[in-house]
Amino acid sequence: MSKPVGPYTPLVRAGDTLYVSGQLGLIDGALVDGLDAQVRQAVANIAALLEAEGARLDNVVKTTVLLDSIDDYAAMNVAYTESFGDHRPARAAFAVQDLPLGGLVEIEAVAWVG
Repeated sequence: MSKPVGPYTPLVRAGDTLYVSGQLGLIDGALVDGLDAQVRQAVANIAALLEAEGARLDNVVKTTVLLDSIDDYAAMNVAYTESFGDHRPARAAFAVQDLPLGGLVEIEAVAWVG
């Protein structure tokens, strides 16, 4: 699990809800190569944060996916779907002008553990 790249908390618990800050495809502070790998690593980073709180990806109820390019939407869907398996949280996905550290994707999540 990588350290945050800014002045924020990676995960905040509010009662039975966990809010996971946007995760890049980072390992040891460095981006992995390519969109597919970045999506998978971002989801793995989310999973690691959730596990530290006794939760799993199955507890995720909503994600927001930020893409460096909307042209990557279809490819992101493949890696995202494979990473989440049969679980399908509600989701929004949209393109932004730039992401931190030159990332291709950033994913935030909300999980319910009640």
